[in-house]
Amino acid sequence: MLIYLFEYLDRIGFPGAGMFEYISFRSASAVITSLIISMLFGKRIITVLRRRQIGESIRDLGLEGQMQKQGTPTMGGVIILASILIPVFLFGDLENTYVQLMIGTTIWLGMVGFADDYIKVFKKNKKGLTGKFKILGQVALGIVVGLTLYLDQDVIVREKVLFENGEPRMEIRLEEGDEESSSRYVTRDVKSTKTTIPFVKNNEFDYACLIGFMGDRAQKLAWLVLILAVIIIITAVSNGANITDGLDGLATGTSAIMGVTLGVLAYVSGNILYADYLNIMYIPYTGELVIYMSAFIGAMIGFLWYNSYPAQVFMGDTGSLSIGGIIAVYAIVIRKELLIPILCGIFLMESLSVLMQVSYFKYTRKRDGEGKRIFLMAPLHHHYQMKGYPEPKIVTRFWIVGILLAVITIITLKIR
Repeated sequence: MLIYLFEYLDRIGFPGAGMFEYISFRSASAVITSLIISMLFGKRIITVLRRRQIGESIRDLGLEGQMQKQGTPTMGGVIILASILIPVFLFGDLENTYVQLMIGTTIWLGMVGFADDYIKVFKKNKKGLTGKFKILGQVALGIVVGLTLYLDQDVIVREKVLFENGEPRMEIRLEEGDEESSSRYVTRDVKSTKTTIPFVKNNEFDYACLIGFMGDRAQKLAWLVLILAVIIIITAVSNGANITDGLDGLATGTSAIMGVTLGVLAYVSGNILYADYLNIMYIPYTGELVIYMSAFIGAMIGFLWYNSYPAQVFMGDTGSLSIGGIIAVYAIVIRKELLIPILCGIFLMESLSVLMQVSYFKYTRKRDGEGKRIFLMAPLHHHYQMKGYPEPKIVTRFWIVGILLAVITIITLKIR
């Protein structure tokens, strides 16, 4: 909201008001504000949660130090949500479609996660919100995001116009008063179902290719394929973050690393010069998403102040479902969703460990009459706990792996 105030102040010549035009200044302001909110007001929220006895109910799995966490305040995800939304409302352009999508994602999945935590804490039902209602909430969000990308006229990709031989078309311009002519690429704004595919020279993939057998109708129906892909990605990443949230600071730290990476990708995708240099899709108006991701990073780091070992508060599903969905939608709108298996490798391995464990147990029980396990315990972080690794060491090593995956994700822009 402040952007509109400072635009007015700049018009009347107020000193320094023009700084609000710069994404870098508003991003820095969002980080600082988010940190202040999460660190200063987070303590008060934790105190309220403790007074109201909104604590985590721990099931004894025989893990070292596990029962010491009994009664630790949960539903701390409200700290994360507040620390994201308030800076975005203050420093973001609220008329930007992408910003609106991210705000809607944050609030919607926050509500789904809050409902789950509320049932667990206040209704004393350890199962919480049933799985089908969680999935329904994620599917509904996927449909809204997919339809918005399809229908909103501001959601476009600016691409170069090519000759039949594949060479970009150039235009020569000679402005009045100029001694020399200048040339530039001829571009056009299009509604597109294309996305970025890593490690490929011409690194664009069109969802229409998946239904190429339908001939001329493929391009028209490609949006249905895209919407289906959006639903799958949101559901998978959101649940992956939820599964990862099992050790103090694990989901928070890895999500902050992913956030920094996505912020970089959004900045270069929304900057015409960097997009042209890196030969990636230029997506107008996505630069504004850097402000949102700056608030997200600040919220993660600020929450980590209280969530690091030994945790003073847990984020609960209010936080974990939200941050997973945020990462997924953000990657989708900047057309980098096919990088998620690399960037979100921690979430992926945690989810796969559960899937493998359950599937193999059921298979061997049916085959041999006795279920066998691949891991000592799933998800993966509990496997290492069972092997005797201290919790802080597991979390730190997962962070290091997360940083490695983030670096690989960024250099895919150049490795083709």
